[in-house]
Amino acid sequence: MPPKQLHYRTRLFLILSLFALVPAALLTVLWGVTLGSALPIVTGRAGWDSVAATGRRAIAAAETAPLNRKQRAAFSEHERELGASLEQAERFNYLVRRGAEVVVVSSIIVLAAIGFGASRVAGHLSRQLSRPIDELVEWTELIRRGEQLPSAPRKRGAPEFEILRQRLKMAAIALDLGRQRAVEAERLRAFRESARQVAHELKNPLTPIRFAIDRLRRGAPPELAETVEVLAIETERLERTARSFAQFGRLPEGPPSQIDIGELVRYAATTTVPPTMTLDLTVAEGLPMILGYHDALAGAVSNVLLNAVDACEGKGKLTVRVSESSLQGKRAVNIQIEDNGPGIGAQQLKRIWEPYVTNKAGGTGLGLAIARQAVWAHDGSVSAHSDIGTGTRIEFTLPIDALMTET
Repeated sequence: MPPKQLHYRTRLFLILSLFALVPAALLTVLWGVTLGSALPIVTGRAGWDSVAATGRRAIAAAETAPLNRKQRAAFSEHERELGASLEQAERFNYLVRRGAEVVVVSSIIVLAAIGFGASRVAGHLSRQLSRPIDELVEWTELIRRGEQLPSAPRKRGAPEFEILRQRLKMAAIALDLGRQRAVEAERLRAFRESARQVAHELKNPLTPIRFAIDRLRRGAPPELAETVEVLAIETERLERTARSFAQFGRLPEGPPSQIDIGELVRYAATTTVPPTMTLDLTVAEGLPMILGYHDALAGAVSNVLLNAVDACEGKGKLTVRVSESSLQGKRAVNIQIEDNGPGIGAQQLKRIWEPYVTNKAGGTGLGLAIARQAVWAHDGSVSAHSDIGTGTRIEFTLPIDALMTET
């Protein structure tokens, strides 16, 4: 079993401490060795000992020699000066020895102070570096598991860590969106396959049924005319349902082209909104062209407009705005369609983009699902905002060059 690795903060503390203590210890040892080697040279103790020995021998020899009074006085004075000089040298040597001891003790104290200061600084730096790093490592694990990043106050650290936190949050949001898109795309693939099969199964019997109704209209007695008309109406409704299923089961096809979104929305609004409603339409000037599929986007806008008209029961007010925006750092066009209808509850609002979810009698629940499918095919985004009693706002945001790599 491999030995347990020290925690990052502990390792960082040891490294920073060693960076301060090792040079200080080496300098202290070097200072002590240098001082020990230099003191004998500085004090001159060996030279004074040699002078004292030779001086005493010279004085001893002079005492046995026949000297006159003046010479003896000179030798006596020399002897006194030599003794005084030796005494001063001894005192100086004592002071140097004591000074060396003081220097050594002072060096040890300084080394201890450096060690204490280094440990404090190393502890502070290790905390400043390890806490944010531990936090970011924890965040990466949360991102890996797809969990929400904490919103608690962040641990302190260098400003660069705050930038890294923000980048991680942006990455987490993008990754979460990608996961949602992947899950939703898988669900939509299953729905589209089911829709294609349903559309196919509906279309096959509808053709002979329509022919049979036409024959009945020509030959049925008057008392069956109403029954034949009911059959015709219901057959048309089934055909519309089949077309909706077929449309949902089919992604945009063919080569994309440059689209004037402002003109597209203007045409859809003026042809869809009935004259019984008030239409407030604003299209910004100088909007960039969108590279995409015209029919798919026109159908998406029309579906939302029709839903808004139905929600207002053909009266009330519709506000439509088209403006330049941005999406994930790219230039984009934003479309807002807002009605003043009864609004949608929070729980129901979460499901309005799902296939087969509808509150309209006879509806297929595919209008908004088809609209979202078209917007997502252009790498765009959809959103819905609503409150009971205040109406509903649907937004599409379409990047202008999402399909550039496909062309």
